[in-house]
Amino acid sequence: MPLRSDAEHFALIKVIGIGGGGSNAVNRMIRAEMMGVEFIAVNTDAQALLQSDAPHKIRIGDKLTRGLGAGADPGVGQRAAEEDSEKIYEALKDADMIFITAGMGGGTGSGAAPVIAEIAKDLGSLTVGVITKPFSFEGVRRKLVAEQYSEALKDKVDTLITIPNDRLREVVDKKTSILDAFRVVDDVLRQGVQGISDLITVPGLINLDFADVKTIMRDAGSSMMGIGTGTGENRAVEAAKAAVMSPLLEVNIQGARGILFNVTGGSDLGLFEVNEAAEVIKEAADPEANIIFGTVIDDRMRDEVKVTVIATGFDGTKKTKPARQVTAEQAIGIETSLDERSREILAEIERERQERANLEDQMEPASPFARNDSAPESRESRVTERQAVPVRSSGADRPAYGDTDLDIPSFLRRKSD
Repeated sequence: MPLRSDAEHFALIKVIGIGGGGSNAVNRMIRAEMMGVEFIAVNTDAQALLQSDAPHKIRIGDKLTRGLGAGADPGVGQRAAEEDSEKIYEALKDADMIFITAGMGGGTGSGAAPVIAEIAKDLGSLTVGVITKPFSFEGVRRKLVAEQYSEALKDKVDTLITIPNDRLREVVDKKTSILDAFRVVDDVLRQGVQGISDLITVPGLINLDFADVKTIMRDAGSSMMGIGTGTGENRAVEAAKAAVMSPLLEVNIQGARGILFNVTGGSDLGLFEVNEAAEVIKEAADPEANIIFGTVIDDRMRDEVKVTVIATGFDGTKKTKPARQVTAEQAIGIETSLDERSREILAEIERERQERANLEDQMEPASPFARNDSAPESRESRVTERQAVPVRSSGADRPAYGDTDLDIPSFLRRKSD
């Protein structure tokens, strides 16, 4: 039997940017010269896709959108991803870890991300979502769409890192232009992905590897990723505090039951410094947290120390939620607190979906890979299915695939209820 090459022993990491926000973030990662990662851009907008720096581009929903975009309609984004699910499967297969990055609230990013996450999970890859939520000035409708589809995505990835754009006001100057603000958003997404991927791809003195990352992040639900730096006498403590107190993230480290952290410094990095950084992180976490740590010696750091922290398990247990269908209000978790305008917007979204469903009843399926049940189904049940984003338990046991099974991946097979 031939020996495997060294390259085959490294974890294969892929980053897929979905929609405008996701593609912009991928461009930022490529320009930052992230190493050891394959980049993919997915969009319904042909013109926007041409501007992507990603070596692998996938245009989805051609028959549905004719390359003109999703028009801020997440239902269109969802069906576009379903239409070209085979293309997505081929692009993602063989990956050990898949990052899904998108800006939620629009059409393609919101609608396609949960579909692509389901494909990634069916492939058996460790699947991590890194997303942003819109600024308040982008409107109530966009906010509601972001909340609904973020919840759907959370149910389909192993872990989800969420960055609310409004938090940028805590870290940028008051005179920052809107253009620069969105560039910061792109760079925050880059940091979220690179902070995790570097733990795997950069060798260390006390090394962290893919298995460590998988231990902490598999079926973990919400998570936080923080990076802090420090200089001077208390540099390690300052770096650790900055990492665990990031104002940009939707959750903080308090109560986390799974923690992965890495300390990077020059050749003068001291044992007591590493211990001090660990104590800062340990104090903020759950007393029974599973903590895995590593250290990297990088002479380019000179007097600086960098601490990277990944924290998960805020709900206390791994995800084991059964598959379910949710309504828009249930997904957002605001059944009783919606104001009148928000309820009107949700009702409008539901009406639009029903109208699209009625039109689709009169059309043939756009692709042999579009989702269809093998058994006849009533018109009412099809409308109900489109009203809610499908949710699958990411903690469910996966079947063992044989050689013949791989010819027809599970996400392409519809099971009759």
